[in-house]
Amino acid sequence: QVQLVESGGGLVQAGGSLRLSCAASGLTFSSYAMGWFRQAPGKEREFVAAISGTGGRTYYTDSVKGRFTISRDNAKNTVYLRMNSLKPEDTAVYYCNTLDRWPNVPGDYWGQGTQVTVSS
Repeated sequence: QVQLVESGGGLVQAGGSLRLSCAASGLTFSSYAMGWFRQAPGKEREFVAAISGTGGRTYYTDSVKGRFTISRDNAKNTVYLRMNSLKPEDTAVYYCNTLDRWPNVPGDYWGQGTQVTVSS
């Protein structure tokens, strides 16, 4: 059974940084491209960033380019999202998932998410 457990969220002031982690189990992790998604209150879930199975290719939504960095450690079955220069509009619940199609079509394995709140 595939499990994805996100962590690392919190409350941060605008301009601050956070690093999110997503620990995966129940799958051959290195075989899967992974993505981060987010859902703000009253809005639909949206794509944030993607990374290929080897980590050699990444892709970002325009609003986070230059501020967020996705990475992965296949030895630890973990994908990360480093978020710098955070803005209030980054406030959302952040989720990781496998990707059914590159770069932004998610699979079926949603975790519980981790809350990120950016104060102005």
